[in-house]
Amino acid sequence: MNRTKERLWTKDFLLFSVSAFFVGLIFLLTMTTVAEYVLSKFDATNSSAGLAAGIFVIGVIISRLFTGKYLDIIGRKKLLITGVIFSFIISLLYFPAESLNFLIMVRFLHGLVIGLVLTVLQTAVLDIIPKARKGEGISYFSLGFILASAFGPFLGVVIMQYANIITIFILVTIVSGLNIILVFLINIKETHITKEQLNELKGFHVKDFFDKTAIPISLIMFINAFAYSGILSFLASYSKEIQLMSAASFFFIIYSIAVFLSRPTTGKLLDTKGDNIVFYPAILSLSVGLIVLSQATHGVVLLIGAALIGFGYGNLLSAGQAIVTKNTPNHRVGVATTTYFFGIEIAIGIGPTFLGFFVSAFGFRSMYLILGITVFFSLILYYFVHGKNQSYEKPVSQTSEHNSV
Repeated sequence: MNRTKERLWTKDFLLFSVSAFFVGLIFLLTMTTVAEYVLSKFDATNSSAGLAAGIFVIGVIISRLFTGKYLDIIGRKKLLITGVIFSFIISLLYFPAESLNFLIMVRFLHGLVIGLVLTVLQTAVLDIIPKARKGEGISYFSLGFILASAFGPFLGVVIMQYANIITIFILVTIVSGLNIILVFLINIKETHITKEQLNELKGFHVKDFFDKTAIPISLIMFINAFAYSGILSFLASYSKEIQLMSAASFFFIIYSIAVFLSRPTTGKLLDTKGDNIVFYPAILSLSVGLIVLSQATHGVVLLIGAALIGFGYGNLLSAGQAIVTKNTPNHRVGVATTTYFFGIEIAIGIGPTFLGFFVSAFGFRSMYLILGITVFFSLILYYFVHGKNQSYEKPVSQTSEHNSV
């Protein structure tokens, strides 16, 4: 069957993508503004402000573990609806938060429900992407979160300059409400698992929470996400030190443009030419981008680093997910997705703490240089755990069920 007849851009695919954008917007609007709010509102320490921001990610990680396991036992649609409704309810709790402890509790609960929603979206969307266009479909779908990564922090900074945190909370609540409407409009395919598969998912064993086939790529992504956490956490401080703050304000815009321009091509290459043709250049691009960033003395150099990092890390994210899920049985896709993103989110969560000690001892330039070299060595590791075993085989076309969607 002709690959071009396998439809990707369906109504449900668009709704999934917009919903992912909304979730990313909620995530990043609060992530980039809460710490500053805590410092000013509660006269708190930097560590308390960091906890209020970062505990959200801890909630996401914990939620992913259990959502991946119970996704197909409870039901995808039911979990997604529950998640978006609770996301709306919890967003209302930001307004009466007059104590730091209460705000931290709200942040943790919000992370739990956002982790649930993200896991369901990132798993359920795979069922409406034609198998022969899996890489391309994941690339397009995850652009929603990439767009939020650029738009969310920028919008957060602008709002905090001209308004206050209450405006952020109002916007988060509105977006959460809109997401409820979207989710009710999405048709989600449920996975009908056999009695044997159900028994396999019962109990509490390591395999119930982690998929061993996803671990090799998850390890590679842990290393690369750890390196990327150095950009998320320290770019503002680094740009101030080297007096390139004006250029740094465009860093994530250039990053996102690089991802947007390259994702359609890399997604198709992953489907038609195999994993290695995307992974090797992407890891190399991230490595070179970090090294360029470490040597930046001019705004143009800084933004060249942003483009290289966008092409590298931005494409690794989608390519990695496509690799870990393309040959996974339907009843294990949720667990495989959890395994993949667990490694990434742990790296982003712990990275700033470890890298903070390194910065104190050796400085920002040395940190980015070492991270660039570390990422390069992950390319060699990728060869041994996955790359050397890859021989591309043309994917089997989808059934008429997919072609009629």
